[in-house]
Amino acid sequence: MPDRRHALSGTVTRRSATVVVIGGGQSGLSAAYHLARRGFVSALGEPGGSARTFVVLDGEDAPGGAWRHRWESLRMATVNGIFDLPGLPKPPLDPSEPSREAVPRYFAAFERTFEPPILRPVRVTAVREDGVDLVVESSAGEWAAQAIINATGTWTNPVRPDYPGRETFAGIQLHTHDYVSADQFAGKRVAVVGGGISAVQLLEEISRVATTFWYTRREPVFRTDGFEPEVAGREVIAKVVADVEAGRPTGSVVSYTGLAWTPYAVAAKERGALERRPMFTAIEPHGVRESDGSVTTVDAIVWATGFKAALSHLDPLGLRNAAGGIRMIGTQVAADPRVHLIGFGPSQSTVGANRAGRDAVAALVRHLPAPVAR
Repeated sequence: MPDRRHALSGTVTRRSATVVVIGGGQSGLSAAYHLARRGFVSALGEPGGSARTFVVLDGEDAPGGAWRHRWESLRMATVNGIFDLPGLPKPPLDPSEPSREAVPRYFAAFERTFEPPILRPVRVTAVREDGVDLVVESSAGEWAAQAIINATGTWTNPVRPDYPGRETFAGIQLHTHDYVSADQFAGKRVAVVGGGISAVQLLEEISRVATTFWYTRREPVFRTDGFEPEVAGREVIAKVVADVEAGRPTGSVVSYTGLAWTPYAVAAKERGALERRPMFTAIEPHGVRESDGSVTTVDAIVWATGFKAALSHLDPLGLRNAAGGIRMIGTQVAADPRVHLIGFGPSQSTVGANRAGRDAVAALVRHLPAPVAR
C-alpha cells in the first residue's frame, strides 16, 4: 500500500495505516492498547517494513473524550462508574471533583504511559470504499486503511426534537450537550424535557434555584425491585445485543433499564421536581402549550433528550438498513468485516467500551491478511 505524504505545495495527500481508529475516548484508547499488544506499530513514523500499523484520529483538542465537556457540577460521586482503562488502574478519585477534570486527567496519564499514535484535533468527515481499501477523509487529509475501528461515541450527536414554534421561543433553549450549571436559571421558570438519567440529574440541580416543569413523552419507570447492578447489567446487555444482531436501532440506556432511585432522584422527588407532565404540543414565544391546550409560561427550555451514535461519517458505506439500524456480529458490522463499532450498542458503558476494544482487535487480527515478511 503506497504512502503518499505531503506534496511540496503543502497539500495533504493520502497516507496509510493497516487500521485507523476513529475516536480517542475510552473505547478508542482501549483499541489502541490492544492493537499495540498485538504487535501493531505507529503509522506516524517513516513508512517501510512489514509491520502492521495503526493511527488514532481524535476530534478533541486534548485527552478525555466527551468527559471534557460534562457540566461542571457533575461530580465523580454522581457518575455511573468509570471502569479502568486496560493496563493502567485509575488512581483514587475524589468523589467531590468534577468528572470533566478527573477523567481527562486519568486518560492523559494513560496516553503518557503507553504513547498511542494519536493525531488531534482531527475531524473525520467520511469513510469511503476505494477498491480493497477504506479511505478515511479527515481534516488531516486522507488515510487508506485495511480496516477501521469506529469509537466516536455519541457526544457530538445530541438529539434535538423539533416541536412547532420552537424557533419563536424568546427565552433560553439549550441541550444537555451545552449545559454548564444551574446558575444561569436562578429565579426562572424552566421546562426540563426528557425521561432519562441526565434529565433527572438536571431536574434535581436546577430545581434548587428555579421553578421547574418536567415533560416526557412516556411515563418514566422507576425500578422498585431491588436493583442489582451486576444482574441488571447482564440483562440489559443481552437485550441490546439482541437488538444490534437483529439490525434494530437501539434505544437509550433507560429504555432498557428503567430509572433507579439514586440519591439525586430521591432528592428531586422530595423537592417536588419529579411531577411529570405529558409532553407539550407546541412552543410559544414565552411558554409551552400543554396537552390540554393551556399555556405554561417558562423562561427556559432544557432539552435533556439524549444522544445518538455519531456515525454520519460512515454513511457513504451504506451500513444502515431500512429501519435505520446496523446489524452487528459482536463489534463487527455484519455486512463488512473491515468495520468495527465500539462504544456502540451494548458497549456504550465504560466497562463495555474496554471489552469492545479488545474484542474488535482480536476479530481484526483474525480477518486481516498476515503481514508479508520482507
